[in-house]
Amino acid sequence: MHSKKIDGFYQNKLVNIVCFHLFYVILHPDFGEDNKYKVMDLIKEVQKDLVEMRELPAFGAGDTVAVSYKIKEGEKERIQQFQGVVLQRRGSGATETFTVRKMSGNIGVERIFPIASPFIDEIKVLKKGRVRRARIFYFRGRTGKAAKIKEKRYFK
Repeated sequence: MHSKKIDGFYQNKLVNIVCFHLFYVILHPDFGEDNKYKVMDLIKEVQKDLVEMRELPAFGAGDTVAVSYKIKEGEKERIQQFQGVVLQRRGSGATETFTVRKMSGNIGVERIFPIASPFIDEIKVLKKGRVRRARIFYFRGRTGKAAKIKEKRYFK
């Protein structure tokens, strides 16, 4: 089996670590009595150990964000920005992702970013949008003035 490099880990080493954690907990004497651990809970525990979570600003669907992410080109590494409107956030924990849509010329470009990705340098919330839904896929079909999202206003 060839091992593929995934974010600094080798895939077969990662699988070995996951299997070790699963078998350790399943073979533990308390597992059979209480059944307090389910397989999904075990996977989440392993993810907590392996994936490093960072503090990110609060943002959701309708917000305009600028995502700075690292790009490797040969030996060089640079930071590129992707600025657009958040269409959705989905998932939870280490597997959470968010979708950002921007207009490049007359073409809409969408990109899905994993929250826990080590390639994300920072996320800036530029505007808070006022939308009524958690997933605004209807935004894809809008053009011109209809594609505007009202901004949340805060009064003191």
